[in-house]
Amino acid sequence: MNKQKLAQAQQAFLALYPQGFESESLKELGKKHRMGKLVSFAHDSFSLDALGDVEKTTAAMTKLVSGSSMVSVFEKPKFRDAVNSMSYDEKVFMVDGLRNLLFDDEAKGFHQMLDVLTRYGLAKWTLITVFRCYYYPETDLLYKPTTVKNVIKHFELEGLEYKPRPSYDFFVKYRSEINAMKKFVSGSVGESMAGFSGFLMMSMDIVNQDKPE
Repeated sequence: MNKQKLAQAQQAFLALYPQGFESESLKELGKKHRMGKLVSFAHDSFSLDALGDVEKTTAAMTKLVSGSSMVSVFEKPKFRDAVNSMSYDEKVFMVDGLRNLLFDDEAKGFHQMLDVLTRYGLAKWTLITVFRCYYYPETDLLYKPTTVKNVIKHFELEGLEYKPRPSYDFFVKYRSEINAMKKFVSGSVGESMAGFSGFLMMSMDIVNQDKPE
């Protein structure tokens, strides 16, 4: 990573928002994302005990995707329709994938989720990463393609090449890089990974706006 650019990003961001995400305008923006409510919903709906009910779990997965402000409005109904059209065996497979992704064999769970979503043309980074994003908000984030590509380029993350089709190798490496970057900034610009991702996105816009024509 380019630590100098990260420091510049933090400086530019705090120049506009001295209190970071505690600034009133950003607190209002944060309310629209309902992060706290969705994190609580994920913990209630996807605990090991809750995962024992396949139909309730798949319904909860649809509700989480639909309620996330970070998932594309085009992907939400497609995910809902895909889940509704799945056979019971496919739902069992997807819920087992979610269990692995959250609690057991992360790589296996990732590939299970990717497998079932691919069948419905929904092998999207957002849909693969949305569940850990809300279940583990301190370490995981939702991968928005444009933001991911811009972060890699702007902050010069080495050894990372974004590709539209999700891969577990990239998933792990990018998450590791973002967690490493997070250690070099003030808590006011990102206590949660969602907040830190927002800081990165907003700071890149601020820096680009400040560049001379």
